[in-house]
Amino acid sequence: MEEEEALADEDDVLENATYCPSCDDMTAHDILREKKVGDGADFMVRCHVCQHVHTVEFRPPPPTNIPFILTDGPRSERVVLVVDADEEFVIGDVFEENDMLWRIHQIETRDERMSSAETAANIARITALRTDMVRVKLTLTRGEDSTADVLVVPQETTFTGGHLMDHNGETWRIRAIHTGSGRTMRGTVRAPDIKRMYLHEPPKSEHFAPRTPRERRQAWKEGRLGHNPNPERPKEHIKKGVNPNATRNRPRKKKRK
Repeated sequence: MEEEEALADEDDVLENATYCPSCDDMTAHDILREKKVGDGADFMVRCHVCQHVHTVEFRPPPPTNIPFILTDGPRSERVVLVVDADEEFVIGDVFEENDMLWRIHQIETRDERMSSAETAANIARITALRTDMVRVKLTLTRGEDSTADVLVVPQETTFTGGHLMDHNGETWRIRAIHTGSGRTMRGTVRAPDIKRMYLHEPPKSEHFAPRTPRERRQAWKEGRLGHNPNPERPKEHIKKGVNPNATRNRPRKKKRK
């Protein structure tokens, strides 16, 4: 429970991060009061760093219509999607429409030029191709620092909580998987069902070093401690009064008649 609450706290900190005029930086805030204003709201917030109290105005951007040319093999279809005017589109992004996945191939702006990334208010048309890839949002935590990233994988890919995975040349442990309806730390989830995946750096190799005689024996059997043709018997198995270096099964001397 404590681990799940810690992850929930991490989400709250990310959601309440905003610009502090006193710190002149993006910092975490406490929400002291909320006042509805039309479709938006005014928030009275207090900075975690300097305790400065100020008001943040939130107004949802006006919606805008963008024509999309969706191409599936030899077939193309024109659809108009309603999106927020400040939403950004990037070539290579994957989105869902009509229960199918599409990858943005071209972005044409209102001044008739091609762009690799643009906000919706400046877009005249977007061309997208059918794809079987999905985007998985990541939160990577190393010590006290967390960063956001995106992983693009085939839609049949699954991830399991607690398992190790490689990302950008480094090994990470899947700490938890958020599906929108809840979190799992041990379950297996399909990539399209993942809202966000939390990755933590794995424990150091010293964490897995054998500590007890039993663990050392098992590690020797598995070859994790190198080749040892004459392993020493653990002390706890040496009977009192018996020399462990004595030759076993030594033939007895015959008694003289």
